[in-house]
Amino acid sequence: MTSFVQRHGLRGQAEQDAATDLLRRVEAAGIEVVRISFVDQHGVLRGKTLMADRLKAALEDGVAMTSTLLLKDTSHRTVYPVWQEDIGFGRGQLTGAGDVLMVPDPATFRVLPWSPRNGWLLADLYLPNGESAPVCSRTRLRDALGRLHARGFEIVTGLEIEFHVFRVTDPKLALEDAGQPGAPPETALMAQGYQYLSEQRYDELEAVFDLLRQNCVGLGLPLASLEIEFGPSQIEVTFNPASGMAHADNMVLFRSMVKQVCRRQGWHATFMCRPRFDDAMASGWHLHQSLISKDSGRNLFMPAPEEPISRLGQQWIAGILEHAGESCLFSTPTVNGYKRYRPFALAPDRIQWGRDNKGAMVRVLAAEGYQDSRIENRIGEPAANPYLYFTSQILSGLDGIERDLAPPPPVERPYENDAAALPKNLMEAIVALKQSAFYRAEMGDSFVDYLTRIKTAEWERYMAVVSEWEEREYFSLF
Repeated sequence: MTSFVQRHGLRGQAEQDAATDLLRRVEAAGIEVVRISFVDQHGVLRGKTLMADRLKAALEDGVAMTSTLLLKDTSHRTVYPVWQEDIGFGRGQLTGAGDVLMVPDPATFRVLPWSPRNGWLLADLYLPNGESAPVCSRTRLRDALGRLHARGFEIVTGLEIEFHVFRVTDPKLALEDAGQPGAPPETALMAQGYQYLSEQRYDELEAVFDLLRQNCVGLGLPLASLEIEFGPSQIEVTFNPASGMAHADNMVLFRSMVKQVCRRQGWHATFMCRPRFDDAMASGWHLHQSLISKDSGRNLFMPAPEEPISRLGQQWIAGILEHAGESCLFSTPTVNGYKRYRPFALAPDRIQWGRDNKGAMVRVLAAEGYQDSRIENRIGEPAANPYLYFTSQILSGLDGIERDLAPPPPVERPYENDAAALPKNLMEAIVALKQSAFYRAEMGDSFVDYLTRIKTAEWERYMAVVSEWEEREYFSLF
């Protein structure tokens, strides 16, 4: 009897050979269990852990996963009426709390250095009939990459990721602390901050940096630098460039690794954009991008003399700018992320580009003969789903190329001009995507409606809570 993968032609010969080789590697390394994970709509890893002797079956027939995990907001509440026959994807699709299948990608296998008897595999999601699950974000990026490849392009990305690490003073594990979501831990600073890139602050956090470095190296992540950021207990890491799917996979594994290894030390790592304490500095995720020729490997963003960036690069920028507002739900998907968009804070608050200007949304780093010529989009928050963030950049940039768009002039005073503003809150971003004819054409009505429905549920829960600000402002006054 043929396997699920064989019946539906989900692997070519090279991928099948990789699966066979993986089984040998797992046995030789003495791996006892394998974590098989998929990335949900929020960019969070979910999955099951199998005994190593079940890996062959998982590679051939997938692993059943409850479909309601694809229908939840960030509180883990299911926001779709799953007991109806059609919830928006077609009759019987993602209904009844039935299963989808995780099909592991053999190329993603790693041994976890902090738990060396554990292997890890990333999976794609499929329906029982062999079709790709309509909301699988990894598949969305693969489709966008296919569009690039058809034009002879490959995207190269570089990552700059800011986040915070705190010391846990109370993990909040009393019975009354459980909930959806549960009470966050109480924490203390690891360093006071406000000494950007200082040796003193680096030394105070050296134990954190050493832990992250060792585990990045153990996972084969292309770490480039570890840096002290400006805010208290805030750090940044950068990754060397990588092409295609690689950095999206790297990002989800990196975030998961950071949280796990820090927890084991009694620390709390968070990729929440702006934690709640006095003078907290918001964290961003800056995504560097360039296109190279698939045939020659030549950087297609490298400019000619007197150009800020190549004509192709200018078209790419123009597409990203044109669709920036409606793309915000992909780059900045949380309520908290919009509290970063403030003027004079090294974060963008409007839609524009500049030459090596860190206040602009898109920063151009290019010069004649400079092999690393690229753009840096500074719009993202570190909690973003990397597959959807990357997809939005590719679709927008390709639209600029296909329509031969031209960007406006670059800005020099990014916080003092009349450029269009970015969405000011999550609801504005939801509305922008919901009304987007561009993304409805590129990603389909059902996917746009799916994502905006989930994020609307998140926004409505936020709006229903009485904030500390409201209590302080009105409780005594009126």
